Amino acid sequence: MEPIEILKQFNSCYVNIQAIAQNENWLLLIAEKKIDPEAATHLGDVLHYLSEVMGCVEGIVEVKFNQEAE
Repeated sequence: MEPIEILKQFNSCYVNIQAIAQNENWLLLIAEKKIDPEAATHLGDVLHYLSEVMGCVEGIVEVKFNQEAE
């Protein structure tokens, strides 16, 4: 799998998880304490770490892109 493909997969995961974090049903589960409130924290952590990983992979993609452009 090429770095750009990896980046696209991570981005897709990020978008899907962000949609869950903003979903009304998810927010109601947390508000009504039907699930552990820590779940919201963990979901936020996942988004944070995915973002960090994407930043690392973006650096590789940019280097590769610049090398191919030269």
